[in-house]
Amino acid sequence: MMDGKDKSELQARLQALVQEHRDLDAAIDALITQASCDLLQVQRLKKRKLKLKDEIAAVQDMLIPDIIA
Repeated sequence: MMDGKDKSELQARLQALVQEHRDLDAAIDALITQASCDLLQVQRLKKRKLKLKDEIAAVQDMLIPDIIA
């Protein structure tokens, strides 16, 4: 069972991950709109964004455990 401290730490981690995901989205959009767009950089940022999405899902799973019926 998770105590309040663990839950608040996970919620803080989740918030940080979501914010980083949003920031990467904005950075990718900014890079794409530039005339001299570095496609390799965009690709790396998109890969990082996907990893963040997986981390976000993992933390959410920890916060909301499956209900065993």
